[in-house]
Amino acid sequence: MQNRGNGQVSPERMTEEEALRFYRAAYDREREKARVLAGKLAAEQGKNAELEGRLNRIKGSVFWRLSKPLRSFVHWVRRTKERLGYYGSIKGVLRKLNAKKIERTARAQHGTKSFPDGEEAKRQREVRFPRKIKFSILVPLYNTPEKFLRQAIDSVRAQTYGRWELCLADGSDEDHDEVGQICKEYAASDSRILYRKLAKNEGISGNTNACLGMASGDYIALFDHDDVLHPGVLFEYMKAICEQNADYIYCDEATFKGNKTIDDMITLHFKPDFAPDNLRANNYICHFSAFDRNLLEGMQLFRSEFDGSQDHDMILRLTSRAKHVVHVPKLLYYWRSHAGSVAADISAKSYAIDAAKGAVAAHLKQQGFENFEILSTKAFETIFQIKYEIKGNPLVSIVIPNKDHVEDLTRCITSILENSTYENYEIIVVENNSTSEEIFAYYKKIQQNPSVKVITYEGEFNYSRINNLGVSEARGEYILLLNNDTQVITLDWIEELLMYAQRPDVGAVGAKLYYEDRTIQHAGVVLALGQHRTAGHSHYRVSCNNLGYMGRLCYAQNVMAVTGACLMMSRKLFQELGGLDESFAVSLNDVDLCIRAWKAGRVNVFTPFAELYHYESVSRGLDDQGEKAQRYNRESEAFRTKWKELLEKGDPYYNPNFSLDRSDFALKI
Repeated sequence: MQNRGNGQVSPERMTEEEALRFYRAAYDREREKARVLAGKLAAEQGKNAELEGRLNRIKGSVFWRLSKPLRSFVHWVRRTKERLGYYGSIKGVLRKLNAKKIERTARAQHGTKSFPDGEEAKRQREVRFPRKIKFSILVPLYNTPEKFLRQAIDSVRAQTYGRWELCLADGSDEDHDEVGQICKEYAASDSRILYRKLAKNEGISGNTNACLGMASGDYIALFDHDDVLHPGVLFEYMKAICEQNADYIYCDEATFKGNKTIDDMITLHFKPDFAPDNLRANNYICHFSAFDRNLLEGMQLFRSEFDGSQDHDMILRLTSRAKHVVHVPKLLYYWRSHAGSVAADISAKSYAIDAAKGAVAAHLKQQGFENFEILSTKAFETIFQIKYEIKGNPLVSIVIPNKDHVEDLTRCITSILENSTYENYEIIVVENNSTSEEIFAYYKKIQQNPSVKVITYEGEFNYSRINNLGVSEARGEYILLLNNDTQVITLDWIEELLMYAQRPDVGAVGAKLYYEDRTIQHAGVVLALGQHRTAGHSHYRVSCNNLGYMGRLCYAQNVMAVTGACLMMSRKLFQELGGLDESFAVSLNDVDLCIRAWKAGRVNVFTPFAELYHYESVSRGLDDQGEKAQRYNRESEAFRTKWKELLEKGDPYYNPNFSLDRSDFALKI
């Protein structure tokens, strides 16, 4: 009989009468809890009403009005102390100010200062590429303001790579005849500019498809009618085509204020290289897409049923077909934010939310997924949490190394038994060199639960060898490596990890881990981040409520590695990879495992929807002093040697414009 982790029989295996009693008892318990909570709520509401009345009387007094200058001063002192506390010291404040200065400098560098000067532009125009590629730039027009239209067209004419055509399909109404007049003016002076007046407005999808009907280029590029291109974007894309055989290309982008110049940037979006899980959760690619025309064979460019998120639908379909998706990590597209644009406010086009969900659903079905759910996240309504179907009821083996520290292990295992909604798991504690009587008494106690067993490792501490031993004793189809200094927060944490680990294209899956003060300990690992230039955690020490860079703390995404403090992988893949490399006895073994999974063609996934506390290093201490520091330095050097080429190339999921000295996605200059 299959038992729950807490030793109870699963309701699915009870008789009808037993199940009825089980659910009736559960209902009565919950009803009693609700009654108690309702009483507490009523009491608190009464207290709040009393306090609010007292506060209103105080605010209406003469003393309150006379004390305003003093209260303002006290508030300033308190706020200054809080800032000093947040940044650690006055030095921390100075570092923050310096970071803002760096950001201002970086913004300037990525604006018009990044445009090629006369000499560089001349050099780019004279480059002869081995392939003769013609870009067809598609621009659907609708009542475009003259200033915006001229800036858009002028940015195309300024391209240093000259083999392009600009296809303008105009769906403007009769009150905006000037749109056609401006386009005809440009077309008369440049034969590469093609203009067509549409009989009626077909919407963004129909108008863009009309542009495609005019196109004769080898590659298709999509450009909004009120945005601006960097003059070197087509030159950079030609390099990607000729050097990397790119058949789908995108770049970094910025949003700038509507009537201002592109130097007045609001948001700079530096993107990762192609990341399929990121794209399903969030259309991070967006602009400026260019692709081999052959990718469209047998399909439409834009589908009208996805108007509002037609680009997301198109990108999902074409990148699924593409063989070489290439990201150019340069800010080459400037997206205008003005009233009514999605860049300014998604509510301006609220239908885009349903369209985006529909686009992702259509893509997932095309990829063979069934019975999934797409939910909007707290970050943004078009950033999604995808809940994949868990196939079957596979056994998950949770492997926990432990030496003494009975309090930590008790907290960890208790949180698993009490807080996990997934029932089919086993816990394997790998005992290594404990000395306290308390821990052995606890081992005896927990093994009364048939889901828990303790095995013994003998020898000097080697995290990799200890876990490999635990895996060798595991019966599960999936392995979950877990530190003894963790505590489960999210009830369906196993399901959130398992839904990804079951996918044949996924290697390792990691969770979102917090320190006790609710700041982030782990949200994915970045290669070469930190002073040792080995690997570091992104968003380190950021508040749990922070949305992250461009909302990246709010959706599941591809990363190069996740921490072994909570890492799930199929047992089959773990064994195929040879387990953890035992030459990395203490550190970087988890990152090494993830890299090997990535090199084998898998993607690694970080999900913020599985959350745990991680009381990091309470078990064995930190590696920053004495022999531990020396050992860490040795293993760091071995890691840098083993993965030298990859470290030099850079983490594909971390943009090279970000500093490797900080974990907060600060720009480097």
